[in-house]
Amino acid sequence: MTKKDIEILDILSLRGPNIWTYRPVLEAWIDIGELENFPSNLIPGFPERLEAWLPTLIEHRCSYGERGGFLRRLKEGTWPGHILEHVTLELQNLAGLPGGFGKAREASKVGVYKVIVRAWHEDVTRAALIAARDLVMAAIEDRPYDVAATVEELRTLTDARCLGPSTACIVDAADDLDIPFIRLTEGNLVQLGYGARQRRIWTAETDRTGAIAESVSRDKDLTKSLLSACGVPVPEGRLVETLEDAYEAAEDIGMPVVVKPTDGNHGRGVFTNITSREEIAAAWEVAVDEGSGVLVERFIPGQEHRLLVVGGKVVAAARGEIASVTGDGVSTISQLVESQINTDPRRGSTEDHPLNFIRIDSSARLELKRQGYDANSVPPAGKSVLIQRSGNMSHDVTDLVHPSVAAHAVLAARIVGLDIAGIDLVAEDISQPLEGQRGAIVEVNAGPGLLMHLKPAEGEARPVGRAIVEHLFPDTDDGRIPVVGITGSTGKTAVARRIAHLLHLNGANVGLACSEGLFVNDRQIEKGDCANWKSAHRTLLNRAVEAAVFENGNRAILSEGLAYDRCQVAVVTDLDPAETLPEFSILEPDQMFNVFRTQVDVVLSSGYAVLNADDEQVADMARLSDGEVVFFSTRADSPVVAAHLAANGRAVFPRNGSIVLAHGTAETLLERYDTQPSISVLASLGAAWVLGVAPQLMAAGIRTESTLQPVAELA
Repeated sequence: MTKKDIEILDILSLRGPNIWTYRPVLEAWIDIGELENFPSNLIPGFPERLEAWLPTLIEHRCSYGERGGFLRRLKEGTWPGHILEHVTLELQNLAGLPGGFGKAREASKVGVYKVIVRAWHEDVTRAALIAARDLVMAAIEDRPYDVAATVEELRTLTDARCLGPSTACIVDAADDLDIPFIRLTEGNLVQLGYGARQRRIWTAETDRTGAIAESVSRDKDLTKSLLSACGVPVPEGRLVETLEDAYEAAEDIGMPVVVKPTDGNHGRGVFTNITSREEIAAAWEVAVDEGSGVLVERFIPGQEHRLLVVGGKVVAAARGEIASVTGDGVSTISQLVESQINTDPRRGSTEDHPLNFIRIDSSARLELKRQGYDANSVPPAGKSVLIQRSGNMSHDVTDLVHPSVAAHAVLAARIVGLDIAGIDLVAEDISQPLEGQRGAIVEVNAGPGLLMHLKPAEGEARPVGRAIVEHLFPDTDDGRIPVVGITGSTGKTAVARRIAHLLHLNGANVGLACSEGLFVNDRQIEKGDCANWKSAHRTLLNRAVEAAVFENGNRAILSEGLAYDRCQVAVVTDLDPAETLPEFSILEPDQMFNVFRTQVDVVLSSGYAVLNADDEQVADMARLSDGEVVFFSTRADSPVVAAHLAANGRAVFPRNGSIVLAHGTAETLLERYDTQPSISVLASLGAAWVLGVAPQLMAAGIRTESTLQPVAELA
């Protein structure tokens, strides 16, 4: 077979709803050249090689709608664009991201295809796409390809680029509740909601998490004193300045004690059940290096627990593990740890593992020493050796928490001032009150990890992400401001300017991104053409914006996608049947229809599509709207309007020198006009009407629109 190749011509990042789907995708334009004449069944051994390299492709159902459907297509014969789509999705899946949406479509030139794949993160998907091209070509040419190394590289990239598990579970919960989100950095800072209704999270911290509260939580001695003053059970103890002071504190409290840094985290430098001056000295040496001070406290018998408090409620609880090994008379303790503990498939160093590997650290060495061992000791057969008293908080005990224990945890979070807190407490039995067992709260943590509750080693996973989202957005709050999107062949700018003007007159701070600039109310933020994704995105980030109006041209939709997931109002002005975009392979009116329908596809079920009844193709978009439809027309006798009103719909049209706002048989007349109102005026009034602008204010707004800069009219 002569040399053949798959050439990637261009990759478009469609970061929002687009002509393919509601979600961000990459649209790759590829040229398969001579491979157009060689579907997969005509390349000897190719289907078998691809299946051997990626056996999980059997889960791809493809057009047959059944397991193994894609592999069947592969053997029957399909083209590289389709194959590249599936391989890209599978590489993403193997890298830890759900495969998701994919399509492959022919472009207008023979051999050129558009390959569309779900982009969970643009960098990861781009890398997966390029790797998929290389893998497919290696399989076609029957040469080696290291699939495992490629998957590992993609997994590493996924871990570096994608949200961490705590943030991701909150974002996923917001998405499930139809609350929009915007990632603000390459880290875990995320905006939930739009404009003035937005909230922000950073892992398990929110914009309600106060800086003072966070500082208090880091100071363990201060936290303990505040809790004690309010009657919350805490271990007796105090901050010590020197090793000698630590001896004296331990004697005052009474052995056994705990030695730990005042502001450490993740259990580093914490030594428990200390019973001698020698052990205090060993613990001091480590703890003093881990923090800015050292605490000596009463040792509380029992197991460590972590209670997650969100918005004044305990929503999850986990218990720590006690790690031990059993001697076999042959193996050292280090070897027993590896063979009896670290071989557990639940243990690992990634977020997929609910348990960490056990290491013989300074705390474990101290624990072994008090039992007469070290890491190289060989305990007798059948002898149990304790390695660590506490570790991974990985065993769910949410349903066991006693109400009084939960009340103490909630009070502790409130005293420190945290809206989300991880409360560490020690108790022998979490199902009983703390007082009777001398249990106590030992720490209050800001920004607690959520993975232990999402993927416990034992017990039920808890919907902690949803609890946090419902805390930020109580009741029916969805974090949305009114978003108006305007598209069509002509007149978009005029409509956008008028709608923004009317909403501003109605008392809202309005953000406007259109081809004449970026505005907040009457203040211009940026000059030039701002009818693009970037400008709309900037508007949605602005906490001052209470309503947003966006002009969306066909090129912006095709090259960038929409900047918002859903909108309250979509306006489509018209569709020019002669308009084409050859550079996007848009050559037919039906294809342009699919471009403009993107705006209608994203209307909320509580929203409205404002459509031109005089344009047959635009009027046909009414069937695509999840919300209600408002028709506008220059004709009082429009049959489309008449049928719509008969069904109790809404419409805007002129009659006898007045503009009529009709809802079924009910009509409201705006004041008379000397000239026939343009379509752009009617469209603007239709949008303003459903957004709650009063008719009198609409009439005044049209009269005062001379304050706007001149815009091109749609006659």
